[in-house]
Amino acid sequence: MDTKGRHIILGSNSPRRRELLAGLNVDFTVDTGNTFIETYDPQTPHERIPEVLSEGKSYGFHRELSENEILITSDTLVLCEGRVMGKPHSYEEAFEMLRWLSGRGHKVITAVTIRDCSRTVTCSDVATVHFKELTDAEIKYYIDTFKPYDKAGAYGIQEWIGYIGIGRIEGSYFTIMGFPVHLVYEKLISFIG
Repeated sequence: MDTKGRHIILGSNSPRRRELLAGLNVDFTVDTGNTFIETYDPQTPHERIPEVLSEGKSYGFHRELSENEILITSDTLVLCEGRVMGKPHSYEEAFEMLRWLSGRGHKVITAVTIRDCSRTVTCSDVATVHFKELTDAEIKYYIDTFKPYDKAGAYGIQEWIGYIGIGRIEGSYFTIMGFPVHLVYEKLISFIG
């Protein structure tokens, strides 16, 4: 992608987001300096939480953007039967999340914020994932082996548990991975002009 002299910054530690943005053939740098504390008003509608957090990450960037810079931030959450799942903080929490997702369908909502010094656009995408019934042994093996503490809902679709546990998805695979590249591409094109 021709960025026409604009410098793209990815404000994310996620190796998956780096890989997916690179897949668009975009030259970019990673800068994760941020002052935002990931909290939101409990009254926020569940579907809006990723947008609130993505925008918070954007505006919490550690410095002002220069004229030629475009910052991309993102957030993902899992929503299952009214229950919001971010990243697990412990083995027990990861186990409990996967036990809850077992045999159920759930939504994965990923928001992206693209901002330069004069404009901000935030958009989100929703996909649905259907898990088979997982055994406790499968859940334990996955957590012990893959340590999914940096993933919303305690799993990565592109890892072992996705291979053996997901029977069906509706929507974008990349949204489930945490970066809806089709939306990122569309919004970047309009930002670059």
